[in-house]
Order: sequence, then C-alpha cells, then structure tokens
Amino acid sequence: MTDLPLIDARAHLRADCRNCAGLCCVAPAFAASADFAIDKPAGVACPNLREDFRCGIHAQLRERGFPGCTVFDCFGAGQRITQDTFAGHSWREASELAAAQFAVLPVMRQLHEALWYLLEAETVPTTASLRDEVRALRERTEHLAAGTDDQLRGLDAAAHRAAVGDLLGRVSAAVRSRWPNRVRDRRGGDHIAADLRKADLRGASLRGAYLIGADLRGADLRDADLLGTDLRAADLRGADLTGCLFLTRPQLEAAVGDRTTRIPSALERPGTWR
Repeated sequence: MTDLPLIDARAHLRADCRNCAGLCCVAPAFAASADFAIDKPAGVACPNLREDFRCGIHAQLRERGFPGCTVFDCFGAGQRITQDTFAGHSWREASELAAAQFAVLPVMRQLHEALWYLLEAETVPTTASLRDEVRALRERTEHLAAGTDDQLRGLDAAAHRAAVGDLLGRVSAAVRSRWPNRVRDRRGGDHIAADLRKADLRGASLRGAYLIGADLRGADLRDADLLGTDLRAADLRGADLTGCLFLTRPQLEAAVGDRTTRIPSALERPGTWR
C-alpha cells in the first residue's frame, strides 16, 4: 500500500462530479418513494440534470424529495469511466456510447468499492501473510479497473466481489479477535428500531445487519464490522465508531449523528449532522 494516510490513499475513490458526465443521474432507474420524488426509467436522464452534467437541485435534494441521491456514492467510478475508460467522451455523443457507459458503471462501482475496503484492510493490524493477500487482491482489482470498456463489461463482477468479501471476512475476524468477550455474531441480523442504547458492541460482526431506525445512542462500536450494515435513520449520537471496520460515507449520511459521535479519522463527518 502507499505510505499516504488512508484518507489520502482513497482520494480517487471519492466522487468528483466535476469530471463525470452525470452517469448516476442517467444510468440507474428509480421509483417514486420516500427516497425519490419521481419515477425514472434506466437510461433516461433525471429532469434535474443540467446541460453541464450538474444537479440543478443539489443543495435542496432532501427538501425536494430526493434523499436517495444524497446517500448514493459511486466511489469515484463516474469520473474514472468518463475521463479514463472513455477518454473524456460522454453518453450524449452517441447511443452506442451511452449503452457502453451505462453497462460499465455498476461494474466499475463494485471495483472501486472493493478498493475502498481493501485499502483500509491493508492498514489494520493483521498477520503479514494476510496483508500480503490483501495487497495482491487490491493490485488485481486496480488492474481490472484499468481495463477497457469491453474487458469491464465481460468481467464476472459477482465472482470478484465474492473473493473480496471472503478475504475481508478473514481480516475482520483477525481484528475483532482482540475482543474475546465480544457479543454473539449479529451478521445479517434484524435489529430494525432496536433499543441498543449504550450497548457494548465492541468487536461485533454487524456485517449486512439491518439497523434501520435503531437507537444506538452512546453505543460502543469500536472495531465492529459494519460492512454493508444498513444504518438508515439509526441514531448514532454519542456512539463510538472508532476503529470500526469497512464503514462508508453513504452509511454515515443515512444515519443520525452529531458532534458527540466518534467516527474513524479517515471519514468526514456528514454536513447534515447537527
């Protein structure tokens, strides 16, 4: 891994809408719901997308009924597809180019999300052999992400994602082993609206768990595995997430927190937290 701090090493995995062609505003479909105010078919531009590929209501997304947009993160896939894979060309230029870019977006996003986790996994305390495995898979993932659009469309992204998930699971187990008295495995558990105030969740596996609307005020989540944990509307005020594993910006954006919430140093505190 680079000698840069994690927050800098992952700089290219943060969305840069200035260098993207608004791919996330066009490629995916969304349905009118609590997350989106309107129906939009796949491949059709959102009516809020401007000619310069910027969002016309970006500062009022939540107020205008589009909170789903505020918690989406392409992990930098959009600008990489636009500027590198397609050398600055956009979907507006030709229908065949549009089809190719829209097909590549979910693949590149999965690869960049994997890089987000793998770069973190290289920084945590594990065995040298496990770090070597992580480094090798990270380098392999970077190589795949640098492929042509044909190579990306032909990639078995699901198989690669499974391999990354398996390795991250072993990294997680090694890190969490420092908490021998940790709570039982809560992986994939249903804790919707659960009262977990001041719960001792140090070293817990909450991978893929549903914590929607859960009350986690004052909870201790140090070294907890939060990969894929659904934290929508979870109350994290006063919670300690120091050292928690595989947390992302969208998860924090979807949760409720404040200045007393302790988060990993490599993540930024959401501007919506008051």
